Amino acid sequence: MPRAADRLPFPYRPEPGVLAERLSTLDGALDWPAAARQAAPWVRAVRENPPPFWAMESLLKEYPISSAEGLALMRLAEALLRVPDAETAIALTADQLGRADFEGAADSTLARLSSTAIAMSKHFLPEADSQPGLMSKLGARTVVAATLRAVQLLGRQFVLGQTIEAGLKEAAAARKRQPRLGFSFDMLGEGARTDEDALRYLASYQNAISVIAAGADPARHPSGNDGISIKLSALHPRYEDAQHGRVMRELVPRVWLLCEGAAAANLNLTIDAEEVDRLELSLEVFEALAARVAQQFPQWQGFGLALQAYQTRAVELIGHVAALARRYRLTFMCRLVKGAYWDAEIKRAQELGLPAYPVFTRKPHTDVSYLACARALLDASDAIYPQFATHNAGTIAAILQMAEAQTAPFELQRLHGMGEGIYREVLKNPAVSCRVYAPVGAHRDLLAYLVRRLLENGANSSFVHQLADESVGMDELLVSPLLATEAPQDGAPDLPLPPELYGPERPNSLGLDLAVAAHRERLLAAHATLEVPTVPEARAQEADAAMARAVQAFGDWHRTPVAQRAATLRRAADAMQKQMPRLCALLVKEAHKGWNDAVSEVREAIDFLRYYANEAERVMAPHVLPGPTGESNTLRLEGRGAWVCISPWNFPLAIFTGQVAAALVTGNTVLAKPAEQTPAIALAAVRLLHAAGVPSDVLQLLHGPGETVGAALVAQPGVAGVVFTGSTQVARLIQRALAAQDGPIVPLIAETGGINAMLVDSTALPEQVADAVVESAFRSAGQRCSALRLLCVHEAVAEGVIAMIQGAARELVAGDPADLATDLGPVIDADAFDGIARHLQRLRAQARPLLEGPDAATWPQPIAPQMFEVGSIADVTQEIFGPVLQVVRWKGDPLAVVRQINALGYGLTLGIQTRIDSRALALAGAARVGNVYVNRNMIGAVVGVQPFGGEGLSGTGPKAGGPHYLQRFCAEQTLTINTTAAGGNVALFTR
Repeated sequence: MPRAADRLPFPYRPEPGVLAERLSTLDGALDWPAAARQAAPWVRAVRENPPPFWAMESLLKEYPISSAEGLALMRLAEALLRVPDAETAIALTADQLGRADFEGAADSTLARLSSTAIAMSKHFLPEADSQPGLMSKLGARTVVAATLRAVQLLGRQFVLGQTIEAGLKEAAAARKRQPRLGFSFDMLGEGARTDEDALRYLASYQNAISVIAAGADPARHPSGNDGISIKLSALHPRYEDAQHGRVMRELVPRVWLLCEGAAAANLNLTIDAEEVDRLELSLEVFEALAARVAQQFPQWQGFGLALQAYQTRAVELIGHVAALARRYRLTFMCRLVKGAYWDAEIKRAQELGLPAYPVFTRKPHTDVSYLACARALLDASDAIYPQFATHNAGTIAAILQMAEAQTAPFELQRLHGMGEGIYREVLKNPAVSCRVYAPVGAHRDLLAYLVRRLLENGANSSFVHQLADESVGMDELLVSPLLATEAPQDGAPDLPLPPELYGPERPNSLGLDLAVAAHRERLLAAHATLEVPTVPEARAQEADAAMARAVQAFGDWHRTPVAQRAATLRRAADAMQKQMPRLCALLVKEAHKGWNDAVSEVREAIDFLRYYANEAERVMAPHVLPGPTGESNTLRLEGRGAWVCISPWNFPLAIFTGQVAAALVTGNTVLAKPAEQTPAIALAAVRLLHAAGVPSDVLQLLHGPGETVGAALVAQPGVAGVVFTGSTQVARLIQRALAAQDGPIVPLIAETGGINAMLVDSTALPEQVADAVVESAFRSAGQRCSALRLLCVHEAVAEGVIAMIQGAARELVAGDPADLATDLGPVIDADAFDGIARHLQRLRAQARPLLEGPDAATWPQPIAPQMFEVGSIADVTQEIFGPVLQVVRWKGDPLAVVRQINALGYGLTLGIQTRIDSRALALAGAARVGNVYVNRNMIGAVVGVQPFGGEGLSGTGPKAGGPHYLQRFCAEQTLTINTTAAGGNVALFTR
């Protein structure tokens, strides 16, 4: 079981308060003007003797990432080396170089030559995804080969060697030039998606430790030997908080193997820092290892971890690590870094609707935190040997100043390929030593690392960027971060807080972070006490009386001002927010949702209520139209009457609430028929709306089978409209029933399913593809309208991509949805289970199995993820509403693939995985689908951000959660008044 309480403070605290605490710890501890005076000569020396063209500082000066040229180079560096087929490599190179201008003058001769070569090369390239002739193709291949070589040369500047042996050879050469250099080697690679990946990374780490140890002196302190840095996410495919039990059972023994090797040779082994949501788990792993170190290698002082100063809990983390060292009578080596995942942490907090950010949002704040952390580390010199990783000359001088006052041992660190100029000057001080963080690995593996470095250091505010820009004066470059915080905003973040993401008019729904113990416990406590209520079924005969009440209630509700109706929805949203734990528990118990899905669904329902409240006030305001003098012309919207809302079981709260809210706020009355599998969730929503002020006859719940109750409601002569989400087959039945009635033509809004496809070309990052496919196809047990059903992968990369997806899917946990570790719960009921089983039987006979989990004999056993390879796109004729993915390989023109997908007739969602920007836009333009997602998963549409709905067999539109949805619930009326009827045109005469 995950921990019941966290070790560190709540991660989402207001930034100004944390900043004030950090500043108070530096009060009187640092003389920044003296530090700036010490740093100024280093800066002057670097500017007078700049590093070579390919060094990071010079590269960013010539091609800033904010420019089209810098962006093109960054994207080529990220993708080109992994593209195996010439046609796609040509298309990628043409796409990126074609959007940039390399013909401008540059400062250095080498830069000018490089720019000229690239600019000339563009003339040999075809348009991206065009069909070049033979001579053009020969020229294009030459250009791609040259570009490939340039990217490889770029990689050599930031990767010490392609093997650990080559890396050590380069390190030895560097030490001859600079004797006080040490190295910490990082074996390049992404986080493991499969257990095979993890074991391969483990073997790579073990080999590296063995090779480093051969040249180390065990009698030396670890600070005198080279070391290694490891990523826990590379050593286990499910290194995440929800998989706590597996991590402690499986990951800890793997890391211990590495600790044994490092301890025996007295090397420094550093556990690299990763994302915020893994921090608490990493501390559990770290303490488990520290306890074993204390038992078996108590004299080893080389074990440690990296600490990220941009986290708002960084100082408390240092205190906790120091306390662990003292508890186990150890000394840890701790690397202090700024942090490498800032943009991802910001986006995650926004997406989850958390109360604040877990990282500082302004660079001066992070700089202050770094200095406060440095002081905390120096104060803990009895327990921690600090390693300060920074390229900022002012920060280095400040650290030297504070360390001298404390007389504490320490070392500085820099990244290979960066900061060489500054450290060339700093290391003239014989008392200072420096360790280089040195990536090792094949150049094709450098892509994620290199792009992250470029993004971190390419920002206009970064010291590395400003150092190379001589227009930035010394005072500006070395400005005190303590003074920079004294801004008019008084420490407030420049970014809107996650609750304010959509502006003051619509609060973002608040979410929960299941990696935080306090958030998790609220949900588990609600689940432990919840009893799912029994909802009585309505009879078909009751439809007549219900419709009569709804028609009678329409007049008063229709005349209620739209502002009042909107306020009612907002009150319901606030009430729903307060009841989130109970509603989540109800979704888990009745709809078999996992906890993350449950939280997301409650938030979506809240968002629907608030979004439609705002939209109603916008679209239902009278619209004055232009016209001739002497009359007024106004267009206005009004409700139609009594609507029937029929919602599904797969989103029993969000879709139910969205349908009902849209109808209510536009002045209609509602007869709501929920899915028969999930009536208790619908009842909870109705009670919240009634309590918020919706009259009982305006919103009525009629629970019962679709064949009887649903059919009776649709057949009512007084129905003004029907909104339905479900299968295409049932939507057609409703359409026919409405068409068969005499009387008014009744509008139908239908959102149905689809054979949703994802197209993957050979430029796509396999790890990103695997993540997107596993989430899109198997999350929620595949029971989403938007879920991925058909994966189309380029034949040049198909084997590797399919293998990675297979391995990642095998790591998913199928089981009880109430268990935090569960990824796939059971499908909704026995009928759904049996239907999927029939499809699986057919596919086993007609297709090639790629992934088959253990057979689930009967419902409610979960169905494990399934994959089958089919011969062609046309072979996929039916949507399988479960965790079943069909795969087809493609070659040739990607537009032809999209045309085949269009021919299936569905049109809900499409995923595109490519690094060729023009290709992504062309494919999206050719696709006849409602929602296109590029380089991400295909699920989780957000209200007001990704309006959701399809076309063709996938629905009628308009899109739910979008700006055109509410109009469909309304009738339009134009009011024209002759303003001269009383005797003349007063307005004209009085001009």
